[in-house]
Amino acid sequence: MEPAEGLQKGFDSAFAGMREAREAFTPHLRLREVGTITSIATGIAKVSGLPGVGFDELVTFPGDVLGIAFNVDADEIGVVLLGEYWHLHAGDEVQRTGRVMDVAVGEGLLGRVIDPLGRPLDGNGAVASSKRLPIERAAPHIMDRAPVTVPLQTGLKVIDALIPVGRGQRELILGDRQTGKTGIAIDTILNQRGKDVLCVYCAIGQRASAVAKAVASLREKGAMDYTVVVVTEGNDPPGLAFIAPYAATSIAESFMEACRDVLIVYDDLTHHARAYRELSLLLRRPPGREAFPGDIFYIHARLLERATRLRKELGGGSLTALPIIETEAQNI
Repeated sequence: MEPAEGLQKGFDSAFAGMREAREAFTPHLRLREVGTITSIATGIAKVSGLPGVGFDELVTFPGDVLGIAFNVDADEIGVVLLGEYWHLHAGDEVQRTGRVMDVAVGEGLLGRVIDPLGRPLDGNGAVASSKRLPIERAAPHIMDRAPVTVPLQTGLKVIDALIPVGRGQRELILGDRQTGKTGIAIDTILNQRGKDVLCVYCAIGQRASAVAKAVASLREKGAMDYTVVVVTEGNDPPGLAFIAPYAATSIAESFMEACRDVLIVYDDLTHHARAYRELSLLLRRPPGREAFPGDIFYIHARLLERATRLRKELGGGSLTALPIIETEAQNI
């Protein structure tokens, strides 16, 4: 009988523990807003049933697809999708996240090729980062800025002699297609080797072969040690192309705020403008003019205003921007 008594005691103690755990458990009720997809189009979704959603708030769709609330109307919201959306259908559930779009930043990104969401594209495993910053941030105040006095050498003697670029400056590279605009930018990145300047190369809607060629050139010359490459390809959703330069700028700003000098290349803002025009037309925003939406100047000014040189009291870091614009037959 002794083994049976020991077994009975074991069962009693186990059930007693389960009873205590059950009595100690208190279910937590939590309110959450759940919306519904009403329609899906190329790169955007119309959603109803999220009355508390804010402008630029991140929402999640089935399959871990993210979206940004772009149009916030009384009865529905227009969401820009940031991933593959072919599996989404009208009636699917949409949830709020309560936060805005952010991106991983820090030293762990150096030498990596990532997309605007911070996902690795180089096959070298997850990106090591402990900090995230919103992709949309206010530009430094005028009183926080210092005069641009230190040059940033491009390595091209003609440019450095005729149009010297300073650390914290914004200098546009403008020209027709296949005239060497990206070549100037890549040469400038290569020339920063050993000069304590970190670089961010943002490829917006470029051909995969062109991006691979640029990355191979940077890797061959040893420039990837101090460079972060943010990539959206031509077949990516327009929402990814739209957020790419903002995500790249937040990555660069994190280095600037750590008292470093940073160079960022936007290649190119013409593709960015086209992506924004596509999203605006799909969301039925009034264009306001014939070509691009009237606020295209505002979104690019807002982006480039973030390039500056900080005062010494704030660390003295700088962010130099080289935006590239592609013209058609010299038509600006």
